[in-house]
Amino acid sequence: MRWLQFSIIYKRRSGGQMNLNDAISQLEHQGSAIISLGKGISMAQARWKPSPEDWSILEVLNHLVDEETLDFRRHLHHIFFTPDEAWPSIDPQAWVIAKKYNLRNLDTTLENLESERGKSIRWLAELKAPNWDSSIQMPWGKLSAGDIMASWLAHDLLHLRQLLELRYHLTFSNSLPYMLEYAGKW
Repeated sequence: MRWLQFSIIYKRRSGGQMNLNDAISQLEHQGSAIISLGKGISMAQARWKPSPEDWSILEVLNHLVDEETLDFRRHLHHIFFTPDEAWPSIDPQAWVIAKKYNLRNLDTTLENLESERGKSIRWLAELKAPNWDSSIQMPWGKLSAGDIMASWLAHDLLHLRQLLELRYHLTFSNSLPYMLEYAGKW
């Protein structure tokens, strides 16, 4: 029911509601949380996958580095400054294997993520009164700068949830034969 209420509110919203300072603050805090979830684990733990189809912590973190540089910041820049040029295409799913994310070094990945998030924050802070309703036409419909910014914030949250689940599974497997029920239901 809550999701239905949310979608009704969302559909009724009309442009210009995004607050740049709030978005920057959220990106800063979410970035810190993401980086924190990548610390305090071994390379073996960072590379561990619950199944062959799932991503490891290291793959999630490297995905986020590429999303920072090749997706959200780049696509926002495109909508604001070069909307008449061709849309820069991406293939995040293919990059996981093609770029060998799971073979990379964890510390270097965390440094890269922190650096690129910092660049994004500085770039966003330089924007002067961005028009969140600026948009381009995509095959599926209009895509606005506000859509990209909101999706960037939500994308972080989706991967925070994914990282939490991976860390929970690591805690479970590293705690055997002891059980986690006393903690509460997951």
